[in-house]
Amino acid sequence: MNITDLTIEELSRGYVNKGDAYECIFCKETFDSEEVFKIDNRFFTAKKVIQLHIEKEHGSVFEALTQLDKKYTGLSDIQTELLQLFATGAPDKEIIKNTSANSISTIRQHRFKLKEKEKQAKVFLAIMQALETTKVYEPIHKGATQVDERYAITVDEKEKVLATYFKNGLDGSIESFPSKEKRKIILLQHIVTKFEVGRKYNEKEVNAILKPIYSDYVSIRRYLIEYGFLDRSDDCTTYWVKEV
Repeated sequence: MNITDLTIEELSRGYVNKGDAYECIFCKETFDSEEVFKIDNRFFTAKKVIQLHIEKEHGSVFEALTQLDKKYTGLSDIQTELLQLFATGAPDKEIIKNTSANSISTIRQHRFKLKEKEKQAKVFLAIMQALETTKVYEPIHKGATQVDERYAITVDEKEKVLATYFKNGLDGSIESFPSKEKRKIILLQHIVTKFEVGRKYNEKEVNAILKPIYSDYVSIRRYLIEYGFLDRSDDCTTYWVKEV
């Protein structure tokens, strides 16, 4: 997980929801989403536990973000220092005692520049979002269970991911299956093309198609169902490509 690939929402809360687990973006510690955790004789959900984890191990999301390398934040040392002091709520007269800024006017100037930086960032994000609308995206399959940014897949993106995993061609096998959601969906989009629309398959036939692709074919079969690419009968004996 690359921090530059995260959404603003994920960065702001300090963790990502990977479906089966919550992962801290700062230290990569994960908490199983189906597990209940006992802390000081109280029981907490995984979502609450990762919030407590961030407070305990990283102070707060704000502290952890401001401690990231400047190549991610775009902040100078003095800007980072002042932001951390601004967060304390102390007046400028107190802040000057704990910073390398040599005057109150310098602090106020930096405060103004940071506000301007915030405004510019909003406009820049809007520009980049507008740019996204000019890209050609892959169509979303009809059975998608939850349509979100994971499905914003460009043609170029899809080609690069498939080339990365199917090293011996698209009719070959893969050595690993990605945990990153968008890449997972791209591979599933390709794998489902191995099935005929309108045809009914039993489990043995499904496995026969998936086994040559990846050793953990059971997981692939489950993902195809979970992500709405395949559907199956209530007794799990019949499978077909989901069209509605």
